[in-house]
Amino acid sequence: MQTRRVDEIIWRKDLYPRFDTIPSKVQEYAENVELLPPVEVNQHNVLINGYHRWTAHRKEKIEEISVIVTQTASDAELLALAYERNAHGTVALSREEKKHGAIVMYADGTGKTEEEIASLLHVKPSTVKGYLARTKKETKARRDKRIWAAWLACYTEQEIADKEQIDESTVSVVLKNLEKSDTIQKFKVFANYQDPDWEPPLYNVWKQQKKSNKVSHYGNSESSLLDRLLYLYTEPFDIVVDPFGGGGSTVDVCKKRLRRYWVSDRLPVVERPDIRQHDILDGTPSLHKRWGQVKLLYLDPPYWKQAEGEYSKDARDLANMPLEEFYSTLVKFIADCASKMHAGSHVAMLMQPTQWRAPNKEPIDHIIDLIHHMPSDSLKLAIRISTPYESQQYNAQQVKWAKENRRVLVLSREIIVWEII
Repeated sequence: MQTRRVDEIIWRKDLYPRFDTIPSKVQEYAENVELLPPVEVNQHNVLINGYHRWTAHRKEKIEEISVIVTQTASDAELLALAYERNAHGTVALSREEKKHGAIVMYADGTGKTEEEIASLLHVKPSTVKGYLARTKKETKARRDKRIWAAWLACYTEQEIADKEQIDESTVSVVLKNLEKSDTIQKFKVFANYQDPDWEPPLYNVWKQQKKSNKVSHYGNSESSLLDRLLYLYTEPFDIVVDPFGGGGSTVDVCKKRLRRYWVSDRLPVVERPDIRQHDILDGTPSLHKRWGQVKLLYLDPPYWKQAEGEYSKDARDLANMPLEEFYSTLVKFIADCASKMHAGSHVAMLMQPTQWRAPNKEPIDHIIDLIHHMPSDSLKLAIRISTPYESQQYNAQQVKWAKENRRVLVLSREIIVWEII
């Protein structure tokens, strides 16, 4: 037994069983402070047992208190000890406090079985089972939601099992049950573009006056354009690959439309942990033999010099490369991906000519150049879709330059779609 200053004792509400102070018990203890047994703390003076006794010392303004020091290795161990000591103490824990303890120890990784929790709380195992019934259901629902989200993000069942610390067979059963569930079946109606606000694309000019993206990011792909591509070239649960993930608009649209997605970026934004890190210069991403399920490869790369220095100063950045290297890098990546995809699937690339940062501001038509560079034996040009910018793309200085020099500013932008043959 040792002593500590009363103000050294740390009461952590998150690691202590009691919801409320019992004033009458504090008063009783305050009148007999000298007869009270020591309180229990760990090596860091965090209170394990004796809250009312400690409060009585504070009430009487006593500076020192007797303590028993018990070593604890973690918060989880301290929490279990606190419940055990208080459950067997002179001031009994209420039913709600015991129920809360059972839920916390079950959910917060103490590693205790239901039988061990029952012993700590001094109740029957059947009582703990009742305490945990709803928690187990909610915990399973949260786990199943994580499994579904990871599967949509193209993680393998084994990767999901490892992360959730369960068997791969359990993951498989969860996914099958979820796919058949009423919630997913109802969602598939929306995913199949049967929602009343949806208007299918009928022509090859797609105008977009307002941005529909919620995340601001340089070069962020317009989500409404991808939504139309998903409608044209994919079905629910098909895989979409986007190696220029930007601000995550592809992830958001694929979730909305129940498409599986493998989205990466050379430099993912910190607020989007659902975007993988991958540089196309390192080759095609590994999809664990699932390239045959990829129905759409979508690319919205930097438009060469228009994005020079915007992402990085690295010479490996597409925006910082010489023009021919820019073309060859894109063409090689697309051709390599296409060689892994099945015939009938599609590649779509959003591209704009370079003008303002081009030599002498002469437009460089990347679209024509890329079409000519692309291997015709594996890729067939399916369609060119015009997706023009609004005139607000240019500022007053640029408009003035165009007037003074009798030049036309480029607003054109296109989606080039190839079919894999």
